[in-house]
Amino acid sequence: MLLLALDTSAGASLALLRTDNDDAPVVLHSAETQEPNAHAEWLAPAVTEALSEAGVDGAEVDGVVVGAGPGPFTGLRVGLALAHALAEGWGIPLHGACSLDSLALRAVDAGITGEFLVTTDARRREVYWAHYESDQEGSRLVGGPFVGGAAELPALAAVGAGVGLYPEQLRSAELGSGSAAWTPHAAELGRLAHGALTGQLQGVLCAPRPLYLRDSDAKVPAQMQAGSRKVGL
Repeated sequence: MLLLALDTSAGASLALLRTDNDDAPVVLHSAETQEPNAHAEWLAPAVTEALSEAGVDGAEVDGVVVGAGPGPFTGLRVGLALAHALAEGWGIPLHGACSLDSLALRAVDAGITGEFLVTTDARRREVYWAHYESDQEGSRLVGGPFVGGAAELPALAAVGAGVGLYPEQLRSAELGSGSAAWTPHAAELGRLAHGALTGQLQGVLCAPRPLYLRDSDAKVPAQMQAGSRKVGL
């Protein structure tokens, strides 16, 4: 199985993963950028480069998985639009996954146990977050995703960029490796999708639609709102 994974919920990242049967997937190519507002310019060329470096073309890809967020409107739209276009053009399945789940997987890999939070920057002095519980079999979602002020979150150990932004309100899980600055990455989404598609994980995949969690900042001018002006004769 050859999977292309994309995520633009925070920075922009992609990963091309291959696996045989139920074996753990091997990352053939992985890349990311944290440049703000660079998603659209970076992502499509990065996909082309990933396929070229791996020596494959779109016809060999078996599926696309895309991070559904939560995240800002503009960033999420870029990743989802490209994922839809690629899947349709190649005639292959498209799957969505919650971007925060990728950080939960990373936290489990780093050794976290018990209940914990995953947080990312939601701007407006808020964070996107979800509540997970880890045991010997991995992690499960307890609640979320949500958006809110850092001071409103449960008093649990937390990972993700929200911790670095609000260290006085959020308790770091102290896993090392900069866990207070983590952002979602497509490589972990690809691993999760592989687990779901091979029947090893349940409830991981979702519809490839954006999880915005709040209204857009973009407002339609009053003179353009429905019923406020006449179009045509």
